[in-house]
Amino acid sequence: MNFIALKMLIGDRLKYIALVAGIAFAALLITQQASIFTGYTLRTGTWIRETTAGGADLWVMDPQVQMSEGPRALSDTALQRVRSVQGVAWAVPMYKGWLECRLPDGTLLTVRLIGIDDATLAGGPPEMVEGQLSDLRRDRAVIVSSAALATDFALDRGKGRPLRVGDRVDINDHQSIVVGTYKAGPEFFWEPVVYTTYTRALTYAPRHRRLLSYVLVKLAPGADSAEVAKRIERTTGLKAHTGAEFERVTADYILKKTGILINFGMTIGLGFLIGLLVAGQTFYTFVLDNLRHFAALKAMGAANATVLRMLCLQVITVGLIGYGIGLGGASLTGIAFERGGLAFQMHWLIPTFGAVAVLGCCLIAGFLGMIRVLRLEPSVVFKG
Repeated sequence: MNFIALKMLIGDRLKYIALVAGIAFAALLITQQASIFTGYTLRTGTWIRETTAGGADLWVMDPQVQMSEGPRALSDTALQRVRSVQGVAWAVPMYKGWLECRLPDGTLLTVRLIGIDDATLAGGPPEMVEGQLSDLRRDRAVIVSSAALATDFALDRGKGRPLRVGDRVDINDHQSIVVGTYKAGPEFFWEPVVYTTYTRALTYAPRHRRLLSYVLVKLAPGADSAEVAKRIERTTGLKAHTGAEFERVTADYILKKTGILINFGMTIGLGFLIGLLVAGQTFYTFVLDNLRHFAALKAMGAANATVLRMLCLQVITVGLIGYGIGLGGASLTGIAFERGGLAFQMHWLIPTFGAVAVLGCCLIAGFLGMIRVLRLEPSVVFKG
């Protein structure tokens, strides 16, 4: 009976192809847009992950901070207060600010200047491409992202050669020397990041009474991060997050403020709706065209359960084939456009839930046809 069901399914090639194509398009929309959404969400925390990779366990900040790109300045005494908390092995300061940078050809751009601890250089980029992180201790030294050399840091307004080690740039009218480059992952935010020492960053920054942005904390051996975070908050009145928590806070804030969640949610929902409508209309037409065949089977003694099993096999077969094609198309799209900057991250949950959604579409669509078949009288096969 299974062979007969599959033969009935592919008997009308045009309807079979249309059914598979509709489901494949729905699967493509659902998995592709979900993967792009995941990619953008992960990019919001790139800088946090790369900074945390340097060894810090906790980020201490003003309680009003809602995202990584919106630091609120702390008083200088905050660093010593954090260092005095039980369970803290060490704590170092970090400055983060947006300053104007002038390239050697006169091009102006805004950079995110990160000032890391002079002594330990904790919080710096985890992987250097040219030079060493310790080169930041040289006079007027800064390091820049290697990925931004040919774009943001290209001379002649992006048409000339990229910035090189040894070139001089002006940051807020302070002359600096590029002593190295580092490897950075793609970010959601577009301003390039420039690193220097904390003391030098304070001299570059506009003068304010408070300039400390974050305090990075390393826990003592055996200390619990949640307990130490609560202790810091209770003792200092500041907020303490682990790297993962700070990523989540940043992502949640951006998703709420930008409408990205709604936009991608609408597209994913549209894919589900398209799959449901196309599969429903085409499969129902397929059932109507084969009513006589189902009636003949029932007249020959096939039970309703057998006929339903045949219909379920047809639905699942079409759903799996269409989903496989759509998932493959989404994966190829991600591979093809990832080099062009597309944020694409297909987590294993996406194909899993995508398969459930697409097969759910097919089963809902097939339900209407199943009701018609169950109500079908075997005697219809003998009518003219």
